[in-house]
Amino acid sequence: MKPTHLVQKPTAVFRQSGALEKGYGKVTGVIAFTLAGMAVLAVLAFHFPQYLTTPDLRKKYDVNLLRDVMLVGMAIAGGLAIVNLIMRRNRWLNGTALALLAVAVAAGGHRVTVGDFPDNTPYLGLDWFLLDLLGSSLVFILIEKMFPLHEKQPVFRPGWQIDFTHFVVNHLLVGLTLIIVNFAIHRLFDWAVYAPLQQWVKGLPFFVELFGVLLVADLVQYWTHRAYHEIPFLWRFHAVHHSAEYMDWMAGSRLHLFELLTTRVSILGVLTVLGFTEASMNVWIVIVGFQAVFIHANVRVPIAFARAPLKWLIGTPDFHHWHHSSEREAIDRNYAAQFAFIDYLFGTAVKSDRRFPGKYGVVGDYMPASYFRQQLFPFTRKH
Repeated sequence: MKPTHLVQKPTAVFRQSGALEKGYGKVTGVIAFTLAGMAVLAVLAFHFPQYLTTPDLRKKYDVNLLRDVMLVGMAIAGGLAIVNLIMRRNRWLNGTALALLAVAVAAGGHRVTVGDFPDNTPYLGLDWFLLDLLGSSLVFILIEKMFPLHEKQPVFRPGWQIDFTHFVVNHLLVGLTLIIVNFAIHRLFDWAVYAPLQQWVKGLPFFVELFGVLLVADLVQYWTHRAYHEIPFLWRFHAVHHSAEYMDWMAGSRLHLFELLTTRVSILGVLTVLGFTEASMNVWIVIVGFQAVFIHANVRVPIAFARAPLKWLIGTPDFHHWHHSSEREAIDRNYAAQFAFIDYLFGTAVKSDRRFPGKYGVVGDYMPASYFRQQLFPFTRKH
């Protein structure tokens, strides 16, 4: 057998789309393979934390807890793979999962010793990728299966590979992104700092300040987002995000790197100038991180959120799915992420008798179907 077959055959399921057949060990095999692959990556992160982990994160999480989580994941992966192999189901996929686990164990597994290391080295956010992938998939796949909007949409729906590539790159490049964003903020916004205003903001009660962070961030996001729709040059970048034809927890990851950077610079720059505290900003990051995934998810929220007054207040999948529709009544509508009332205030809320749109994507479906071609698209074609 050719060496390439050793990789292509067990991973063939990940190059496909559609529902996984039940009774053939595919669902449990995918879980085993994924957890085993994450275990190998986690071992690498333990061996080379200075290059593969995010400085801000590694100062906050409990390493012993992560070791326990890794051990549990490896045990689940091994158990599922062994059962499938005993039952002779999907032997290539499950055999590869066991092979990956063997590599992880041979490399030290969850017992890898982490010594002292410098903090100022260039790094990839491998830990951020692994933690977010594990947490987001566990939470949102469960929610999407319990309360689906489109019941027949599978986890591995068409185009999921592109969105997963965006997810991986955006997480691994978190270090470079932070460097660029911090550099740009200090270059572009330092002149606007007004110390008395910052002191006043820092003196606000915490929950008042937190509401202020959420509101200011969403107002900046609204106008930045609206500019990406109404300025033709910027739309060429934003069209990458709108090219997703299926909505789920991973669809929000489809972003051109230029848009990701400029949006973060705009929002964080304004928040920094106003002087919001690190505590309120950290809570905002958690909230907006969850919300950004949730509003794209394949989730049907309770009908109360589609009626007044809640529909005017909170951004939900009901609200944001319309923004991704290619139907005429939805074009350039529903820009806000957190607070729907911003769109009602500025006259950009969708007006429709239907709760959800019927079609997503860009009008004309002209976006190339690969990550690198999508990154090059704004420079090669005008729309």
